[in-house]
Amino acid sequence: MKKLDWYILKKFLTTFFFSIFLFTIISVVIDTSEKTDDFVKSGWSFYKIVTDYFLAFIPHIIALLFPLFVFIAVIFFTSKMAGKSEVIAILASGTSFKRFLVPYWLGGIFLATILWFANQYVIPRAEVKRTYFETNYVNANSSYNPLLQKQVNKYFRLDSFTYASIHYYDTAGKTGGPASLYRIKGNQLVYNLRAERIMWDTAKRSWEMRNVFQRTVNGLKETVGITPDTHMRFNFIPFDLSQDEFTKDKMTSPQLNRFIQLEELRGSETINALKIEKYRRDATPVAVIILTIIGAVLAARKVRGGSGAHLALGFLTAAAFIITDRFSSMFSVKGNFPPLIAAWLPNIIFSFVAYYFYRKAPK
Repeated sequence: MKKLDWYILKKFLTTFFFSIFLFTIISVVIDTSEKTDDFVKSGWSFYKIVTDYFLAFIPHIIALLFPLFVFIAVIFFTSKMAGKSEVIAILASGTSFKRFLVPYWLGGIFLATILWFANQYVIPRAEVKRTYFETNYVNANSSYNPLLQKQVNKYFRLDSFTYASIHYYDTAGKTGGPASLYRIKGNQLVYNLRAERIMWDTAKRSWEMRNVFQRTVNGLKETVGITPDTHMRFNFIPFDLSQDEFTKDKMTSPQLNRFIQLEELRGSETINALKIEKYRRDATPVAVIILTIIGAVLAARKVRGGSGAHLALGFLTAAAFIITDRFSSMFSVKGNFPPLIAAWLPNIIFSFVAYYFYRKAPK
């Protein structure tokens, strides 16, 4: 790397980290003002609030707007360089425009790598703590609180041949009933289990079932048995029955992949939302690189109006990117749009946008 590369890269990273630092402080102040009553009601000490909530909230808010701030940072410092005729001087020295973009590529890849690792492992672990506070204290009295939900008529598939249903389930007490289990081979029912009550035994990590009626069918032979109390192991746990809106956010990528496989086996209706989250964790870091190049190409041109004109164009581009991302995700969750395409569609579209701006840029 040459001095020019270090010069641009230093401006890039310094502007980005400074802007994200300021935005984080503002976000913490706003969030504190909104949740002051909740902090008081929780009874948490100042130390616990900082370590168990804000240290989890900060990664959440940074990851949420990470690509946007990379984009703004690139436009801001590149526009300043263009306004001082530094870009013109660099190109006039014999440096090609393609070579001029090399430090932007390096900076974009470096930041994208940080975001990719955070999306896979760091952010999900932080979300566990943040959403715990949200659930227990902010939404404590809300009907959407998963800890207070009384779920009715849950149906799911355990494997290729076995189906289960629970008429009523209390997520707080981890109890429910009546519960039924059916095993089918071909078009024939071969096993049926019914229990008046089902409870999770934390010590044995199994389900305790009360007043169990079991029926086994083998051709023309039928065996019936009644058991007052028994323990059985299934491939679902209370977590699977008490899923909330934060479930997919709280799992690391290996955990999410295993959960998706299990939900596919069960025929879950929320599988598209889970897959979008999985693919989004890989697509968002790539978006950082694409937006970095778009920002560099847009802001490298010296125009009347200086940074203001560049920032205005940059915000319009960022808004278009966010709208495309939201619409594609919504069509996948609510419709039949493939999750892989939905997650990567904004990147595909704006890759062509980046190429178009590059072709039109003065060199």
